[in-house]
Amino acid sequence: MLPAAAAFGAIHTPARADAVLGDDGLYHQSWFLNSFLDLREDLESASSEGKRLAVMWELRGCPYCRETHLVNFADQAIADYIRANFEVLQLNLLGARKVIDFDGRELTEKELAERYAIRFTPTFQFFPPPVDGVAAKEPLAREVARAPGYLKPPHFLAMFRFVRDKAYERGSFRDYLTSSKG
Repeated sequence: MLPAAAAFGAIHTPARADAVLGDDGLYHQSWFLNSFLDLREDLESASSEGKRLAVMWELRGCPYCRETHLVNFADQAIADYIRANFEVLQLNLLGARKVIDFDGRELTEKELAERYAIRFTPTFQFFPPPVDGVAAKEPLAREVARAPGYLKPPHFLAMFRFVRDKAYERGSFRDYLTSSKG
């Protein structure tokens, strides 16, 4: 694992897990976005701070969600990079909270997950930095990248770098991984 981590400029540095198991059965990070669940506002706010918006979809009892919190986010280099460059909004795949999508449509978390064809947890969706034009696109065309399922720490960090560097404009995540290793 060390060579891949080194290829992306990070060395696995374990830290204490900051995750807290909530009453909803999901692990929560203290630094996750505290949101009114209006995606347009969240994207505007992240952009104004020079950050990107990522949505993390989770499900109660998901072992890979737990792993993401207790392993990936517990790695200080990963957590520091994400905190410096992203706002992360946590949503529940089967949740009932009301969320306002980019086009103003109000849906439950579950309905929003269906609208965006979220089928696995954890899934990370990444959205473009400017909010202009996002609402006019079809839901699946709004995101610039997606990580469906668990990624081990080096690839997890690489996905966030892929988005931050806008490497999706030049090719796929697979291409990015291949070119970054060489």
